Parts: sequence; structure tokens; C-alpha cells
Amino acid sequence: MTDRPKAAGVRLGTILIGVAMLHAQTSSVSIRVVEGAGAINSIKLRRGHDPMVQVVDANGEPVAGAAVTFLLPASGPSATFGDNSLSLTAQTDRRGMAAARGLRPNRVEGQFRIRVTTSWAGQSVSATLTQTNAEPVGKSSNSKWIVIAVVVGGAAAGGAVAAMHGGSSSNSPAGSTPASGPSSIVAGTPTFGPPK
Repeated sequence: MTDRPKAAGVRLGTILIGVAMLHAQTSSVSIRVVEGAGAINSIKLRRGHDPMVQVVDANGEPVAGAAVTFLLPASGPSATFGDNSLSLTAQTDRRGMAAARGLRPNRVEGQFRIRVTTSWAGQSVSATLTQTNAEPVGKSSNSKWIVIAVVVGGAAAGGAVAAMHGGSSSNSPAGSTPASGPSSIVAGTPTFGPPK
């Protein structure tokens, strides 16, 4: 009689351990980042890269119908979603994919993290991905005009020096007038030499 309850207890323990192992295998989920990690968002154009993730189970199979929440920082470099909020929740499709559409960077340059969370079969998991807000590299129209002014100014100064020396490469002292007469600079196509 003493052996029978002990055997039943062993069987019951084995069943409970088996159920626990089965539950651990079926409820284990993870988040894979598919798009948006390492992206650089344009502050000037207000264009961002929508993050996309895939939720998979312990066997690597897609989990459909899981709620996935994307959360942006409240200060510093960050962004907003289409409805100007800092969070967005999307359901995974049959491939386990969920995307946060309509991401727009704010006007603060720098790197920020997007936190992604989901829960499935009583288990919550999270992942993060990093993006950067940046101004596009390039010169503004003001800097182009400065470069043009410097080039034109340098050319005019060089032309004036050449005109003072009569367009020749002689080593006459400054202030002396060449034998051919004084020189002039005419607007338009530059020509150097004696007056016409």
C-alpha cells in the first residue's frame, strides 16, 4: 500500500514537469528587428524610417495577432508617429510582422532608442533599436554665395595687380608706369592692357 501512493506521486510529478516544459516551449517569444535599426532620419525633410519587427516563438515560427508597442523618447532626439504621439501599438500579421508607420523625426539632432514590447501567452519581451536624427550634409545657398564672392574677389584683385604691372611679368617697381601708358579694367569680359 505504501508503494502505490508513492508511484502515483511520481507519475503526477512527471506530468506536471512535462506540462511546465510544454508551456515554456510554447510561450517563449522573441522580437526580431527587421527594418529601421541604424537608420538616419532627415530633420530638414521631416522624413523618418518606420521600424518593423517580427515576433517569433521558441521554434522560430511567426506569432500572428500579438500586440506590439513602439515607444519613443519623451525628450531630446526623438520622433513622433502619424498621430503626433510617442507610442504606437500594432498587431502582428500572419508572418508575425508589425510596423510603426508614419515616423517623423523631431528637430533635435542625435541618436535615440525606440523601445519595442510585446506579450504573448503570458510572457512579455522587449527589444530596442537605434536611429539618428541629422541635418543633410551639404552647403546652404548662403555658403555658395560666399564661395562665389571670394573667387570673384580674388580674380578681381589678381586682375588689378596684373593691370598695375601692365600685364607683363617684368619686375618694375610698384607705382611706376609702363612705357605703353596707364592700364584699365573694363567690366564684362576681362581684358588687360593700355586703354582703348
